[in-house]
Amino acid sequence: MRITRVHSRVVDLPLPAPFHPAWARGRNQTNVLLVLVSVETDAGLIGHSAAHAGLEAAITVERFISPYWIGQDPTGVEPLSAVLRDAEILGPPAYFMEIALWDIIGKQAGLPVYKLWGGAQNQVAAYCATAELRSPEQRVEDIHLMLDQGYRAVKLRFHHDDVRRDLGVVEAIRKAVGNRIEIMIDANQAGIEPGLTAHRIWGFQRALAVARELEQLDVLWLEEPLPRYDYAGLARLREKLDGIKIAGGEDNHGIHEFKLLIDRGCFDILQPDALLSEGIFQLRKVAAMAEAAHLEIAPHTWGNGIGLLANLHLAASTPNCTWLEFPHDPPSGFTASSRDQMLRETLSIDAQGLVAVPDRPGFGFILDEDRISHYTVAEFG
Repeated sequence: MRITRVHSRVVDLPLPAPFHPAWARGRNQTNVLLVLVSVETDAGLIGHSAAHAGLEAAITVERFISPYWIGQDPTGVEPLSAVLRDAEILGPPAYFMEIALWDIIGKQAGLPVYKLWGGAQNQVAAYCATAELRSPEQRVEDIHLMLDQGYRAVKLRFHHDDVRRDLGVVEAIRKAVGNRIEIMIDANQAGIEPGLTAHRIWGFQRALAVARELEQLDVLWLEEPLPRYDYAGLARLREKLDGIKIAGGEDNHGIHEFKLLIDRGCFDILQPDALLSEGIFQLRKVAAMAEAAHLEIAPHTWGNGIGLLANLHLAASTPNCTWLEFPHDPPSGFTASSRDQMLRETLSIDAQGLVAVPDRPGFGFILDEDRISHYTVAEFG
């Protein structure tokens, strides 16, 4: 079996309502932008993947990856993944491409990918990942709806200049529902969208003070409390805390960076993303290193349902995976249905807050080709 074509489509899907993510410095996000990649073979098998990116990723695939992949055996994942690492020198990360290879391999084997990788579990606990900043009253109302829908955990964003406003949201939730829901906090200090204003940079003392407040509120983890390369600060912060976990890693790239995070003792929970951090099977290697160090894995995922589904397989195959991020923040424009609108099925949770892994071969992508075609703005390959 050989790769005969790498086809990329830039797809610009509209959101149904306004959406103001906390990390975007006041911007109203109006769309879900992705690059949908299809890797075709002479055996008739096609593997799919998608980047949480736009034209820049499609050009990277066309110029720096396709010329080296076409004619190759798609089951030779390791040498083809090495091309992705080298390509990052010349363009944006294209690690999402490895997903398409495993999609082909799973279809060839007639098995879902997570079962090829050991099938640690067939369903994963999902936490509702919110994105907007809202009043304590609104978030309490949101939490009641989440509990009714089956969610047992929620992630909130800390982005106010006065952190007491952020803490007030957590205090209001605890007062309203007690410990009926786990709470995670994301400070997004490892990376936000570019801009000159509207972002309060945390130093060590601020991160420590916030973490100690969150310990008293029984918060499960504090995510990205310091810049991503402040290894010493992250390790020092973790050492000073015993009632809350420190999580991060979504903005780190390459196995070598995750090894450094583990060796330096930066995190209790690593959060790599199969679209951004490394090839999806390469992250199985990261998970194994974390398991040996008695650390947890909780994949980051944001942007589109294809990425979520791929990270779900990664999570389900990983014995030390505790949670899966599940982006959903109604009544904003970014909900499960808008996130997954390029698919014909929306991923959902059950009454216990678990998301089941589809049992279809490969990653189980069922593309909504009509919708994708309607919103395609550029094609390559």
